[in-house]
Amino acid sequence: MDKSNLFDLTGKVSLVTGAGSGLGRVICQAMAEHGADVVCADINEAWARETAGIIARHGVKTLVVKADVSRPDEVKALFRRVDREFGKLDILFNNAGLATKGSLLHEMPLEDWNKVIGVNLTGTFLCMQEGIKLMLRQKSGSIINMASMLGLVAADPDILAINHYIASKHGVIGLTKTAAVQYGPDNIRVNAIAPGFYANTRLGDPEQRTEAVARAWAEKVIALTPLRRMAEPEELKGLAVFLASDASGFVTGATYVTDGGWSAQ
Repeated sequence: MDKSNLFDLTGKVSLVTGAGSGLGRVICQAMAEHGADVVCADINEAWARETAGIIARHGVKTLVVKADVSRPDEVKALFRRVDREFGKLDILFNNAGLATKGSLLHEMPLEDWNKVIGVNLTGTFLCMQEGIKLMLRQKSGSIINMASMLGLVAADPDILAINHYIASKHGVIGLTKTAAVQYGPDNIRVNAIAPGFYANTRLGDPEQRTEAVARAWAEKVIALTPLRRMAEPEELKGLAVFLASDASGFVTGATYVTDGGWSAQ
């Protein structure tokens, strides 16, 4: 294999959920920068169109689809559209996710639990189902699921008491592993990324704290992170391209942690 082409995604079709903001937008940029066509899916169509406009300068094809990944009918419609427009799917990034305001486990409203599990875990499951169906036709594909360092460890409730989010991300890692085992013989690779605290993302602080309280909270998080800072969203690009490309051709069932050393403590 030509080493210069290891990270080349030219001719590949990628689908990114939650593409309208934060890490989803950065992933779309990374895919386009390396030559892949990009389907930008998001529950907020305006945000997705913004992302598509940003990456269009790379000369790749883009498609914007409004979709709520927690709804089976909308997920099926999304993948039908991808199949109709491109006839294949090479890369699937299950990035869509949310977190509501946290609370101790015994106080958490069932409505909040169901909402977060519905998007983060069930949404990933539904998109994997439909994506795998397309990838089985071509006997190849790379699926990357967005987990979290909180899919590996718990969190001090003084920092984040988001039991539903933590449970969902542990589930995403389990789903990643079982799918990797099941579909490895079909040359479909399934891996997960487990980010830590990233600055300037809409999911960064689900508590929606006041500015002063948020600053104090961020300082505490940074003090507890071995690299003593939060990550910038662009720092995810390299790992995203690695897992999407031939550079990771023998990698499946793995979870890559990008948390500045948080979970190593």
